[in-house]
Amino acid sequence: MYWPWPVHQAPVRPDPTAGPSVADAASTAPADPVGVVVMAYGTPKRPEDVEAYYTHIRRGRPPEPEQLADLQRRYDALGGVSPLAQRTEAQRAAVEAALEARVPGGYRVVLGQKHASPFIEDALTTLADDGVTRVVGLVLAPHYSGFSVGEYQKRLAEAAVERGVTAAGIESWHLQPAYLDFLAGALRDTLADLPGRTQVVFTAHSLPERVLRGDPYPDQLRDSAAAVVERVGAPAQDWGVAWQSAGRTPEPWRGPDILDVIREVAAAGEHDGIAVCAQGFVADHLEVLYDLDIEAKAVADEVGIAFGRTASLNDEPAVMAALADLVVAATPPEEPT
Repeated sequence: MYWPWPVHQAPVRPDPTAGPSVADAASTAPADPVGVVVMAYGTPKRPEDVEAYYTHIRRGRPPEPEQLADLQRRYDALGGVSPLAQRTEAQRAAVEAALEARVPGGYRVVLGQKHASPFIEDALTTLADDGVTRVVGLVLAPHYSGFSVGEYQKRLAEAAVERGVTAAGIESWHLQPAYLDFLAGALRDTLADLPGRTQVVFTAHSLPERVLRGDPYPDQLRDSAAAVVERVGAPAQDWGVAWQSAGRTPEPWRGPDILDVIREVAAAGEHDGIAVCAQGFVADHLEVLYDLDIEAKAVADEVGIAFGRTASLNDEPAVMAALADLVVAATPPEEPT
């Protein structure tokens, strides 16, 4: 799905599940380079950056000492910081290379982050200062929520208006065939190492209940999970959707939580293993490497059930190429001179 902003002319909206061919893309190469802002959540690059990062997530409110210590403890379990910064840069570079193969010289791809430098506004400023007049926003999150992807795109749109840049956004890519094929292959690999009676659970980052009223996020997660199951051929009774990594706030967050699901599956006694497909995350980072590989596995070990987690997407070439096709299709048309 594409999200063009009404302040500028909107691009044509092709079928979101089928990008243009390389030949079609090359034949419509833009006369002037188009900017692409690959948007991601951000992460501290060094241990000493953790407090500033956490403060930014909390909208300028410094964390309590125990909150900071808990987050640092989780990063320490991964060696001090997560590999997300390197993974995100690899994804940006892969999209850039795929675009160059399709439209040589046609695109300039920069990174813009929500909670760490370079911020989304910095990315737009960099492109505008270099004379770019059209930009496409691509969020490294397949499923749309107004609380997540919507906020990224809003910030980019507002920065673009300030600089007179025509902007368009890719709203979601949760049903892209290359993405679904990757998840299906990763799930098959994980199931091959688990007992025959294994429950498949698809996870994504939980969000507060208040922001999910009327939001497409839960439906999109179930739709992509069902599409993966269809590819793999798992029995209908052997898969479901759960949530993880809920924020530590008093308000209710969407559940069930994956830790509770693991306990329930073990208690039911109908499965000997659990395979977690973290479909809502596109790279190795804290929520995968700690919340699943360490915390969730520890719960599975405690209740005596085998545990497996599918490989992360990271910069898988076929998916990065599919995202490049979406960028080409979403590119705003040149304004007449």
